[in-house]
Amino acid sequence: MALQSEERPSQSITKFESMLKTDDVYFFDAEDFEEIIHHYLNHGKIALAKKAIKIGLQQHPASISLKLLHIEVLVFENNLEVAEGLLDELQSVDRTNEEIYIQRANIYSKKDNHEAAISLLQEALSIANESFDIYSLLGMEYLFLDDFKMAKESFMKCVSHDEHDYSALYNVIYCFEFLEDFDGAIGYLNDYLDRNPYCEVAWHQLGKQYFEKRMYPEALTAFDFAIISDDSFMGAYFEKGKVLEKMGKFEDAIENYETTLELEAPTSHAYLRIGRCYEKLGSDDMAKHHYYRTVHEDPLLDKGWLVITEFYYKRKEYGKALNYINKALNIDSDNPEYWKKCGKIHVALKDFEHADIAFKQAIDMGNYELETWLSWSEVSRMAQNYDTAIEILSQGNQFFPQSAEIAYKIAGLYLMMGDKINGRIALMKALKEHREQQRLFEIDFPQYIAIEWVKDLLDA
Repeated sequence: MALQSEERPSQSITKFESMLKTDDVYFFDAEDFEEIIHHYLNHGKIALAKKAIKIGLQQHPASISLKLLHIEVLVFENNLEVAEGLLDELQSVDRTNEEIYIQRANIYSKKDNHEAAISLLQEALSIANESFDIYSLLGMEYLFLDDFKMAKESFMKCVSHDEHDYSALYNVIYCFEFLEDFDGAIGYLNDYLDRNPYCEVAWHQLGKQYFEKRMYPEALTAFDFAIISDDSFMGAYFEKGKVLEKMGKFEDAIENYETTLELEAPTSHAYLRIGRCYEKLGSDDMAKHHYYRTVHEDPLLDKGWLVITEFYYKRKEYGKALNYINKALNIDSDNPEYWKKCGKIHVALKDFEHADIAFKQAIDMGNYELETWLSWSEVSRMAQNYDTAIEILSQGNQFFPQSAEIAYKIAGLYLMMGDKINGRIALMKALKEHREQQRLFEIDFPQYIAIEWVKDLLDA
């Protein structure tokens, strides 16, 4: 493929590559070597960059710029001690070169000493003529320290220097989002758009902020402006589809998702979204078709298998649901949500042994939701293992000590075991702490409410 004009290698790069193919040695100015080395570094061709550095230093052994590029490669390859030694030599010759401080900062950053890196970058700022690259590095160091306020301010300086620095713009918005300052992000982006009204990136980000605040009409308008600015901007169509879904406009959402499929190679996430829209429209065949397209496009997308599982579970086709949740578990067996869903399917199939295993796995992997404890205990109750059900609920009570549901279930389970003493104690405790929710007991254990002492407690 022919290179675009800006992609064509310069004369010096062409000459250098010609030299490498022959035994000839050509002379280059130090500036030419810098251009050649930067070209290879920018394209990730480290081996060629190192060759250029070696030949460049042979021809220009006193060039500080070439030595600094040598150091940059050493730091990239984690040869930190060698790099520090060379920096010491350079600093004894030139103490006013900001690049020396920048490379020292990079070394400290590699060593996870981000405070020292920030200090050195601030020194570099004090002597630099152009500072926006240093602010970008400072922003990244602050991110390493989770100091999102200072990171945001650093990246803002990059944007103020070059309003087309979209990488810095994304980082500014990322900081706003992490600080959950969506209003601040909206204000910043609106100010930016006053100066750059046709910036599709900013409109796209603005739409996402409105989406987070559930301001769906405003989000829709922002994504429309992003599309007006660039009608091939796939991300804007996708996000617009999500907004339309939230607004219940499923057919319009499908249209936008399908546009993303036309603009770029089909993605599993687009098929998944289209399937959900069709399901909400009641078109089960089209929903199922797109769900299968999802897993065909990306067989490792566990969410695809999960959504098919949910599809069949809702329709009480539990055998098919079990087949697909097992596929999800084969991809990600450490996902507690999948084990929880697996447990529910086994309950529906009245396979209490495997349901018990699945819920235990969900708990062991960190799903401590109240619903999980209740579902797991219910499995033991249905299997008439009442003491085990009580033990499970007692564990759950450590996470949810104020749960009325756990309290009343424990009382009822003691009664089901025939343990009237502990049943009475547990019921009295539940009523003392959750009197207003005693209907939980009456609904779950109606067979006991006619017993005189139980009735007296409930009516007290």
